[in-house]
Amino acid sequence: MDFQQRAGGDGVANGSESNRDRRERLRQLALETINLAKNPYSMRNCVGTYECRFCLTSHNNEGSYLAHTQGKKHQSNLARRAVRKNQQSSDIVQSIKCHSEVRKFIKIGRPGYNVTKQRDPSVVLIP
Repeated sequence: MDFQQRAGGDGVANGSESNRDRRERLRQLALETINLAKNPYSMRNCVGTYECRFCLTSHNNEGSYLAHTQGKKHQSNLARRAVRKNQQSSDIVQSIKCHSEVRKFIKIGRPGYNVTKQRDPSVVLIP
């Protein structure tokens, strides 16, 4: 590996310098591939921190936000949202298909017969 163009300049980079350089390169690469302006869930607030509107989390810098978008919480929320969206779309399709079919059933606790009361006009009630 060529260390001449990296931090330190003498050809040998110590651990902290190489870690810092690696993090910076990864952050630059992520910023090139992912545009935060087009992300519907990212928001930069007045303090300068980034917020994920989807997960309601706040992050100190872009790198932390990008790491969050690849993380477990954000990915599970995206999966949960996709499942809910698929269920809603399938419910709409099913309601359109099955709208003409109405099932009749007897409610529990109700008798299966009707009671009608009729008075006999020949019987006179004395008050």
